[in-house]
Amino acid sequence: MLAPKLGSSLIQHSFRRFSSSSKLNISMAPKKVCIVGSGNWGSAIARLVGFNAERLPGRFEKNVSMWVFEEEVDGRKLTEIINTDHENVKYLPGRTLPKNIIAIPDIAEAAADADFLIFVLPHQFIKRACAPLIGKLKPGATGLSLVKGFAILPGGGIKLISDLISEEMGIPVSVLMGANLANEVADEKFCETTIGARDSEVGSDLKLLFQTENFRVTVVSDTQTVEICGALKNIVACAAGFCDGLKMGDNTKAATIRLGLKEMMKYGDTFYPGGNASTYFESCGVADLITTCYGGRNRRVSEAFVTRKKSIVDLETEMLNGQKLQGPETAAEVNYVLAAKGLEAEFPLFTAVHKICIGELQPEKLLDSLKNHPAHQ
Repeated sequence: MLAPKLGSSLIQHSFRRFSSSSKLNISMAPKKVCIVGSGNWGSAIARLVGFNAERLPGRFEKNVSMWVFEEEVDGRKLTEIINTDHENVKYLPGRTLPKNIIAIPDIAEAAADADFLIFVLPHQFIKRACAPLIGKLKPGATGLSLVKGFAILPGGGIKLISDLISEEMGIPVSVLMGANLANEVADEKFCETTIGARDSEVGSDLKLLFQTENFRVTVVSDTQTVEICGALKNIVACAAGFCDGLKMGDNTKAATIRLGLKEMMKYGDTFYPGGNASTYFESCGVADLITTCYGGRNRRVSEAFVTRKKSIVDLETEMLNGQKLQGPETAAEVNYVLAAKGLEAEFPLFTAVHKICIGELQPEKLLDSLKNHPAHQ
């Protein structure tokens, strides 16, 4: 009677060992990476991710798929140019992409079997672009959002892009935000970034995937604060651009940045309570705010809005080579929420930027929002 029991026990023990070792092998298998988006920032990020995927074969699959919205450039398909010449000639000209970055025009094909999906495209296009992925992602897949902005809810209001992606795709989503102007990252100039990841193991993997000698990564668990910083700083950058266009000087611009940071922190405390104040002093916060207010596209176009007397839409077309401006859109989305809750007076800089962008207020009136700011009372 002992033999059958012993045999059964051995079989069960062997099965458990096989099952656990299979799970271990699966978890230790190199992870496949997909970049969803191929604009200026997406292509700059592809240089980092492609480099690390190739040098860490035990952690990541060598080839990194990149979904590219198909366009024609000088009679050739953009995917063909990227896969043959290894350069995104439209959105990141003059910088070589790693040969293991594979451009794919079909988003479902690009994302097939991916363990990590890096979302890096304008926030206005997230839902439409990612619709073909619903229900088709690999079990256990995880996302990383580099998207700066908020999602607009159908009935009004906003939500975090990471929450939108997570709900639509059914996957956990971390975020990456920082003082990372795309062209400088592509040129390998030193900078820092912040990854917000609730799962420490995921955070460690993502740090390996992104960090290089000149792109240093800090991981925090305060994902919501990391993300709202990436969205709200673009509103402040518009205000900084208006200051530059009006030639208000460096002191006024510094005041604008400080008061803008105060409003960012107040917005976080009001709508996403429980965040860590120290997160605002990571790269995703004050550092990103400073670089965007001095070197970003939102500042540049907002300055031109004052000096050239043209609409935001016209300036986007003329100055951004098909890219979209985030600041005015985010200002409108935030203002909808503030107005609905009667909080516009508590966020005078955010409110003024929105009204200037839609033509309800002259740029010169920005100064009133600074002089009469609640921070001075």
